[in-house]
Amino acid sequence: MRNKMQQRNTTKQTSEWDQTDRHETINPSILYYGTPVIILSTLNKDGSTNLSPLSSSWALGDCLVLGVGTQGKGYENLCRHPECVINLPDASMWQNVEALGRTTGSFPVPEVKRQMGYAFCQDKFTAAGLTSQHSIQVAPDKIAECPLQIEAVVQHIRLPEHTPFMAIVEVKAVKVHAHTRLISEINRVDPEQWHPLIYNFRHYYGLGERQGENFRAEK
Repeated sequence: MRNKMQQRNTTKQTSEWDQTDRHETINPSILYYGTPVIILSTLNKDGSTNLSPLSSSWALGDCLVLGVGTQGKGYENLCRHPECVINLPDASMWQNVEALGRTTGSFPVPEVKRQMGYAFCQDKFTAAGLTSQHSIQVAPDKIAECPLQIEAVVQHIRLPEHTPFMAIVEVKAVKVHAHTRLISEINRVDPEQWHPLIYNFRHYYGLGERQGENFRAEK
């Protein structure tokens, strides 16, 4: 029994935050606690592609859930044409993403966005210094510079009562593209080569050093 207890103690990990009596209640203006940035491609009515930078998304298998503002062109486009591309920039592309920050494809500019300093932009690829690239299974264009691109089709759009200015959009991935530099020998994304752009309480970050791996991680 003692040997088992000793072994258990040696594997216990401590944390620099291991002080339970030092938390205080706060009221942050946003809850972007560190999520990958995506640039969402959607189809405009004239057949061109709109780009929307987003910081709210997660994936479960081939299902991806996006948080999309209802005041933007991206939401309008998804309601009309239920296809998109989820483009994932790497950490070096934060300035391209930020160049889209105050642009909108909606004209006239919605009053809420106008008060925040947004301006109408027809060609967001040029505004952000990015290159359009034809998709394979969906109509909106991909972003050539993004190392990962996920073509997807909309399955459901829901408007939560408690957050009326945001839509929860569920999409299904139908085609995934990865830059050849990211692809491992077993035809998977190599995590050593992939460095996503992280949106951390409205600041841009990359990844730090790898700390470990999940037991299901592919070798």
